[in-house]
Amino acid sequence: MESYLNENFGGVKSKNSTEEALGKWRKLCGVVKNPKRRFRFTANISKRYEAAEMRRTNQEKLRVAVLVSKAAFQFIQGVQPSDYVVPEDVKAAGFQICADELGSIVEGHDVKKLKFHGGVSGIAEKLSTSTTKGLSGDSESRQRRQELFGINKFAESEIRSFWIYVYEALQDMTLMILGVCAFVSLIVGVLTEGWPKGAHDGLGIVASILLVVFVTATSDYRQSLQFKDLDKEKKKISIQVTRNGYRQKMSIYNLLPGDIVHLSIGDQVPADGLFVSGFSVLIDESSLTGESEPIMVTTQNPFLLSGTKVQDGSCTMLVTTVGMRTQWGKLMATLSEGGDDETPLQVKLNGVATIIGKIGLVFAVITFSVLVKGHLGRKIREGRFWRWSGDDAMEMLEFFAIAVTIVVVAVPEGLPLAVTLSLAFAMKKMMNDKALVRHLAACETMGSATTICSDKTGTLTTNRMTVVKTCICMNSKEVNNHDSSLSSELPDSATKLLLQSIFNNTGGEVVVNKKGKREILGTPTESAILEFGLSLGGDPNAEKQACKIVKVEPFNSEKKRMGVVVELPDGSLRAHCKGASEIILAACDKVIGSKGDVVSLDGESINYLNSIINQFASEALRTLCLAYMELESGFSANDLIPSSGYTCIGIVGIKDPVRPGVKESVAVCRSAGIVVRMVTGDNINTAKAIARECGILTDDGIAIEGPDFREKTQEELFELIPKIQVMARSSPLDKHTLVKQLRTTFGEVVAVTGDGTNDAPALHEADIGLAMGIAGTEVAKESADVIILDDNFSTIVTVARWGRSVYINIQKFVQFQLTVNVVALLVNFSSACVTGSAPLTAVQLLWVNMIMDTLGALALATEPPTDDLMKREPVGRKGDFISSVMWRNILGQALYQFVVIWFLQSVGKWIFFLRGPNADIVLNTLIFNTFVFCQVFNEINSREMEEIDVFKGIWDNHVFVAVISATVVFQIIIVEYLGTFANTTPLSLVQWIFCLSIGYMGLPIAIRLKQIPV
Repeated sequence: MESYLNENFGGVKSKNSTEEALGKWRKLCGVVKNPKRRFRFTANISKRYEAAEMRRTNQEKLRVAVLVSKAAFQFIQGVQPSDYVVPEDVKAAGFQICADELGSIVEGHDVKKLKFHGGVSGIAEKLSTSTTKGLSGDSESRQRRQELFGINKFAESEIRSFWIYVYEALQDMTLMILGVCAFVSLIVGVLTEGWPKGAHDGLGIVASILLVVFVTATSDYRQSLQFKDLDKEKKKISIQVTRNGYRQKMSIYNLLPGDIVHLSIGDQVPADGLFVSGFSVLIDESSLTGESEPIMVTTQNPFLLSGTKVQDGSCTMLVTTVGMRTQWGKLMATLSEGGDDETPLQVKLNGVATIIGKIGLVFAVITFSVLVKGHLGRKIREGRFWRWSGDDAMEMLEFFAIAVTIVVVAVPEGLPLAVTLSLAFAMKKMMNDKALVRHLAACETMGSATTICSDKTGTLTTNRMTVVKTCICMNSKEVNNHDSSLSSELPDSATKLLLQSIFNNTGGEVVVNKKGKREILGTPTESAILEFGLSLGGDPNAEKQACKIVKVEPFNSEKKRMGVVVELPDGSLRAHCKGASEIILAACDKVIGSKGDVVSLDGESINYLNSIINQFASEALRTLCLAYMELESGFSANDLIPSSGYTCIGIVGIKDPVRPGVKESVAVCRSAGIVVRMVTGDNINTAKAIARECGILTDDGIAIEGPDFREKTQEELFELIPKIQVMARSSPLDKHTLVKQLRTTFGEVVAVTGDGTNDAPALHEADIGLAMGIAGTEVAKESADVIILDDNFSTIVTVARWGRSVYINIQKFVQFQLTVNVVALLVNFSSACVTGSAPLTAVQLLWVNMIMDTLGALALATEPPTDDLMKREPVGRKGDFISSVMWRNILGQALYQFVVIWFLQSVGKWIFFLRGPNADIVLNTLIFNTFVFCQVFNEINSREMEEIDVFKGIWDNHVFVAVISATVVFQIIIVEYLGTFANTTPLSLVQWIFCLSIGYMGLPIAIRLKQIPV
């Protein structure tokens, strides 16, 4: 079966599946009782084609718009007259431009219209906003603005009501056929036996159908609500905005036209807008247009489109158009209907359901044929073949109902849906554990992970950074932010250069919040250096006002440096750079000496500074070097900032402590067979010190630097990669190469963490991409499968534990359901062949179907994870889903149950001294009751596939206890009080004890089965 499933249903991957693979398995699903329900949580391929078509249209529209705007820019001579008239309602609200006009300017890249309205500053004025202070005013004025210009949300499909799920559950073909049978049975029964006696059989089937439908719909509805909650969490995106003169963090959904938004590398543009100011802004429009070439945004080309990504640089933007008025809003509304890809497990279980469904259909046809043949043979023997009564019709109808119900029981429609149920449950719980799953498949794939490639900063460490050591003017010193003695020890000229470098060459910002207190915005590294600058008595505003910024090169993880060129008050130019210590130091040929004078950097000085870097790094400090150089007056903003010839100002050592619990989590991974590798851009000595502290770097492991890794041949990599535990000074390409090699050459299932824009390729390549929720950019989050909301490595281990739990839970449910399938099929089929009648009626089989389908999935697919899960080896890429252990348990239990029921059918009347007209119904009730209790105890057995103690932790799973209790209570009610409808009769205490005992015997038999090696 496994090879058949892999061949026909194995094309769907955990991510990036082809449209061909998604379409292939759908065609193979021949026996589907309820397509609406079976394919609910699968991708809508037609909607995806629609979205792709929309992208192509956008690409063409933007291409034309750009060409037109370029032409217009060349030929505009002064302001051209325009026939634009401000609508009265817009005027009355205090604005001079409407939403449609704003939309046409940005979306159409209309330079002519932009110039007519006075450029960006003119548009800001007409929107009653300021390009420096942003929107001002109270909530009432914001409400008025929202009514006129719209909200920044795209249209979403409405929440489906409970009754929609009831309707979809009723679309089950077999239930419809049974409904028709029930109706015919009702009519014939009432006509032949009168009311109410003749209605019992028909009403029994109707009641059973309604019970199945409502239980199914309730389960599906609750699932949909869970997914809705998770969708809300996925869409929580914040952005830096200036409003009322203060810079603040705000949800993108609260943005209004007129807001001033701050964008930096890795951000997603949250609405359509116009560039106000900034440096080196490159925009990736591929998500909107499919165009891979990035666009440079400047004052000449100021148009920014919603949904595009900032690939480089930083800027402020004036929001002009929001929500469904943007092309991105329309595209997202279509994409949201496309749905998530189905997961590999869902597809595999669709395959299992299809195979068993076909077998069940064959058995149902044979069973019906045998029952009809038996009935016709009896009529021939009795000589009344040509005389047909209402009883004959009812019997034929009962045979047909039994055959249809065999199909109901045989087609395990609940298998693929159990995956979704388990994933929804796990995703909800993981949300509470600070992990947001963006793609369903990641949940189950994480359970098979064999390798985790983790970042260092913020994941293994706390990301709370402080400068604790410095080496400035060739003097090494310990510092703290509350001690300002360092500034008095440094020469004035060196202090001035240091503060100029800190406050101008930064990606962070020191702002005053609403409470009047200083607040530092930016990455933890930038914040630590700015905090250090403030402790030296620096004034960020004074430093920025004293210089004019000419060019900015933001931090780049390839170059491991950032730079800025400033114009000094005397008109001269100076470049500042900072970055990885050894890289910046290699670019220096001079250094500021102990007296504040600039001296040549000789061999002795280089060795001294390198020893300082290594000393700081071996103490697990992150080291950065700051340097400057004087530029000639001929430098222009279009020139590249020089890469050598600098004067070293100093080196800072930044402390970033290891997170509590990381060492224990790494040990848990090791015991679970998961190899943890650290991949960082930091210095190799810093990386090794942290890796040893975390327990990642062992005596037989290797630490390597990215540049060395790049030099290796394929043969060398084959030998080296299994031993690599730390990769330092790595570039995003190194990370991508490592992940690709681990996946393809070594067949590993790889989870990768990432936070930067450049991590996107590695996150995309990995089996599971894990983005950081706090430090991660929007680009990284967009490429990830799971977002770690607290940036903590321990949370990644929790995700792995839940992933394993999902995988094992589905295996438990499959084992349980296949056992019921096999026994129900064999019992009814063999009984029909031998005795000419079926011991389990349609109503009884529907109840059994509900126990094994909806209720079974609820009980077994929602088992919480245990610590024992992390003591097993990972399944990896090639593990069989229906394992030999499962087949042993399924066949062993099925054989026991079949033998018991066959034994009861053969000698049950003799054992229980059953005589008289009620003997058959009492025996059939005994068989039905025994069969159900066998399933109840088998459900308990299925909690553990290999462990002997199946009761361990049972009381912690309230859902399981509730389902088992409800099953037993309903079974008692059905047998004792609903006999007229369910074809049962009340049993004696001895008979009840017998049924319970037979069911209970499944437990010791399971223990014996688990001792059989496979």
